[in-house]
Amino acid sequence: MSFHVYVAAIICFNYRVINYFDKLRIQLLAGFFIFTIQMLDKILNPYRNLSKEIWILSLITLINRAGAMVIPFLSLYLTKSLGFSKPDISIILTFYGLGSLCGNWIGGKLTDKIGYHKIMYVSLFLGGVLFFFVQFLETFWEFSIGIFILILVIDSFRPAMWVAITDYSNEENKTRSVTLIRLAINLGFSVGPAMAGLVIATIGYKGLFWVDAITTIIAGFLLYFFLHQVKKEKTDITVTATNNLKPYRDYQFMLFWFAMFLSGIAFIQFIEVLPLYYSEIIKLSEQDIGYLLALNGFLIFATEMPIVAYVQHKFGQINLMIFGFILFAISFYMLNINHSLLVVITGMVLLTFGEVFSFPFSNTYAMHRSKKGNQGEYMAFYSMSFSAAFIVGPTFGMRIVNSFGYDVLWSAVGVLFLIAIALLIWMKRDVSSEELDEVSLVKN
Repeated sequence: MSFHVYVAAIICFNYRVINYFDKLRIQLLAGFFIFTIQMLDKILNPYRNLSKEIWILSLITLINRAGAMVIPFLSLYLTKSLGFSKPDISIILTFYGLGSLCGNWIGGKLTDKIGYHKIMYVSLFLGGVLFFFVQFLETFWEFSIGIFILILVIDSFRPAMWVAITDYSNEENKTRSVTLIRLAINLGFSVGPAMAGLVIATIGYKGLFWVDAITTIIAGFLLYFFLHQVKKEKTDITVTATNNLKPYRDYQFMLFWFAMFLSGIAFIQFIEVLPLYYSEIIKLSEQDIGYLLALNGFLIFATEMPIVAYVQHKFGQINLMIFGFILFAISFYMLNINHSLLVVITGMVLLTFGEVFSFPFSNTYAMHRSKKGNQGEYMAFYSMSFSAAFIVGPTFGMRIVNSFGYDVLWSAVGVLFLIAIALLIWMKRDVSSEELDEVSLVKN
């Protein structure tokens, strides 16, 4: 073979090889593009067919929650800026819980009487003003009374919001509507703490109150101008024989309520005590704590809707709540393994998925259990389980930490979740198969 023929053969062979790999690359890119489109379609599918009012309410909730920077850092603010001891902080947080309890009860009662729209925008406007003034309260009793009044006003929003969801959605998309609102809350919780860490690092804790005040008032303006009360015929499922049964006389609901109350006491340690643990034991800065809390919100935002859309057709809501509580218990028990950052992050991830599997379905269970004519009272009573937990939870956590240390607290928190699981199992055993079918998320 001559040299020229040899060179020509090499060129032809290389051309074929290059041409083959070009075609392969194009096929791989096309396949990746098609796969991406299919995955986006699956991710976005649960968001379809939701009403515009739900989207507007989600936007308002996002703005309001992203600005709620004081609450996750409240225990640190009381410790570092005002110099209160842990027992003092536990009492202040008890006033917080009392304000939340009263706010939810009053909000639920007024929602049934004058409608959810008025309650929501008055709560936001007045709450924004109160956030501004609370920053000037520095003595123990001033701050205790101030936080009581502030949270009373702010938390009157919650039962009104849950009732609004029932008007802005139908039986087919109610769970997804609840999940979208929760996504807005958690996206705000993802952005808020991260921003709060920067605000504290630059202008101090007082800046948090300014941001909270401004964003709450902005949310109030948006709600007033773009969201209105909807009047429509309700077709809510009646689980019991009468439509005006009080929630505290509903046996199944009260078993559920006590399970949520105990889980609330445990979960409050994540809100109020865990930041102190990160600061004192793990030695994280406020900015790093903000990023770690933001991880919780971001994971919920990224995963909750697809997970809820998938599992709601396969498992009962009580089973999903039980699984979520199991993940919660493991996440707190993990903190007793050691104090490494890896364990802390893993525990946060497990805690996050505990939220994903429990809270959306507890919200929906309460909404399905509510009756035509007293939905506000039912949703207020549901929210009050967390408010009551806030009365007990901070004292429970701070006293144990002060006397026995963080490790004992995390063990006690795990026990609370196990008791809550036992209550849900008891509740599931006593609920008839017909009732489970009526309130099951399979219907959604």
